[in-house]
Amino acid sequence: MVQLAPAVAMDEVTFRSDTVLSDVHLYTPNHRHLMVRLNSVGQPVFLSQFKLLWSQDSWTDSGAKGGDHGDVHTKEPPSAETGSTGSPPGSGHSNEGFSLQAGADTTGREAAEAQLDEDGDLDVVRRPRAASDPNPAGPPRDKVHPMILAQEEDDILGEEAQGSPHDIIRIEHTMATPLEDVGKQVWRGALLLADYILFRQDLFRGCTALELGAGTGLASIIAATAARTVYCTDVGADLLAMCQRNIALNSHLAAAGGGVVKVKELDWLKDDLCTDPEVPFSWSQEEISDLYNHTTILFAAEVFYDDDLTDAVFKTLSRLAHRLKNACTAILSVEKRLNFTLRHLDVTCEAYDHFRSCLRALEQLADGKLRFVVEPVEASSPQLLVYERI
Repeated sequence: MVQLAPAVAMDEVTFRSDTVLSDVHLYTPNHRHLMVRLNSVGQPVFLSQFKLLWSQDSWTDSGAKGGDHGDVHTKEPPSAETGSTGSPPGSGHSNEGFSLQAGADTTGREAAEAQLDEDGDLDVVRRPRAASDPNPAGPPRDKVHPMILAQEEDDILGEEAQGSPHDIIRIEHTMATPLEDVGKQVWRGALLLADYILFRQDLFRGCTALELGAGTGLASIIAATAARTVYCTDVGADLLAMCQRNIALNSHLAAAGGGVVKVKELDWLKDDLCTDPEVPFSWSQEEISDLYNHTTILFAAEVFYDDDLTDAVFKTLSRLAHRLKNACTAILSVEKRLNFTLRHLDVTCEAYDHFRSCLRALEQLADGKLRFVVEPVEASSPQLLVYERI
């Protein structure tokens, strides 16, 4: 039994100057993030749930077959009272929904005209505070605190996990770590990559894929819903054990697609894969052969926050490309972070700028028959995972 501090203590946590704080609570602001254990270095580990929208009608209507994707990523998931197009229950086809919306828009204009004050300004009537639900189902949106649980509790998400198990992905993660442990947190780039994988399941279906710097394993788990084999790689026994735990928590998702996720160590600073059977998460010769002979997809998210690591990632990509038997597609996701620096006395994106310079260098690389082509991917695909996309 892990001895945990009282819940009140979590509201009084102080962070050192080298602490990197995750904003994962912004992705699912109306859900509690449940503390389930302490990891091997004493960091609190939380369990959060993310809802998949791949079974919603909006997946079919919003562009999976070539429709317009323009506003899908800003749309909230449908509520119980409305259909996926925002029309009332029983409204039938989407054309009827549009017709009903056009009618409602006219009524809205009349109402707006009726609410103008004597100067012609819009007189907004605000809902009185007393009309709000005094006992909301979840915590208030602007105040989300972790909830402390005992390690042995079964079904720790319980009633919060609504809907089919195939609509929920559960991820263990930390919320605040030193820079060297940020892989244990959930970052926006991983959620965007997972969204893209769900949208492009045709690209992943039946393939062998490799994730670099998998962190919590979120993107690998999503990829396994379509891919045949996913090699989920990172470094550090504690982080890889967290990956393995998350894969076990979501094994039903991979099983539904027939995929297998294998957690392996892959150090970007080393030329060869670890094959020592005494080392946890090492590679067998059969796995190495499968990796080089069958891999057609490489993917990575949020691994470009440090220039030295960025250089190591691109060297690893180049090294793998030389050893892979088949032509390969690499999908890279990164958040462009703006920072004000005293050195420049201006807002800069140094980590992102270095990432782009490495991309240009890779594209210009001429090495025999090997050639890299870099193409931007618009972040306008339908949103199939509930989080705050920016």
